[in-house]
Amino acid sequence: MPGVCFSPQADLVGGVVLAAIGVDALRHVHQRRDHLPLAALPLLLAAHQVVEAFAWWGLQGVVPADVGRAAAWIYLLIAFVVLPIYVPTAIAVLEPPGWRRRVIGAFVVLGVAVAAVLLVGMLRGPVTAELRDFHISYGTAVSAGYPIVMAYVVATCGALLFSGRSYLAIFGIVNLIAVAVLTKFEIDGFASLWCAWAAVTAVGIAVYLRRGEPASVQPVPHDLVGRTTPPTRT
Repeated sequence: MPGVCFSPQADLVGGVVLAAIGVDALRHVHQRRDHLPLAALPLLLAAHQVVEAFAWWGLQGVVPADVGRAAAWIYLLIAFVVLPIYVPTAIAVLEPPGWRRRVIGAFVVLGVAVAAVLLVGMLRGPVTAELRDFHISYGTAVSAGYPIVMAYVVATCGALLFSGRSYLAIFGIVNLIAVAVLTKFEIDGFASLWCAWAAVTAVGIAVYLRRGEPASVQPVPHDLVGRTTPPTRT
């Protein structure tokens, strides 16, 4: 599985940019606390990029090899285990009770299953990282065949398609097409290629939060259903 950035410097720059976008997204959450997981996603992606810089430096001898190996593990854990669970969960918490939340909950379950398969492959080992031309090539015992690739893409992108918020649903379509195209170019790099799209994803999240869309409508208490407001006496 090849990494996507060309150098540790590129990873650092990407991490700083994503962190700035993440801070901006969090600043525009306001009272919409159910949006916090979504707003924090760019910061998670920023950390992912910075961690890979240490993987680079470990392979280049800039930092101790053990630090580089730990960074490679953390990088893959975020890509393989955290993202396929975190992304659909962040969308699920935005939805009020109803059929949309149930459908998105299915994507969360799929993400957990994908993460479990990939984690087992990592634990079986070995986990390797090698410097190649303009990228790091990661290796695990995971067989990144077509089914696991599709399951990963569906888990991380599919939940957006069923969001009740039109902007997120449209963004989900764009995201799904982009990730599908990237994985077609290099199927073995599906998790890293998702991170290549991280900057666009982060910008999309920041734009959504800047739109000031109101928080989810709270259900009306049962004892108030059908009750009318009495006229005010003067």
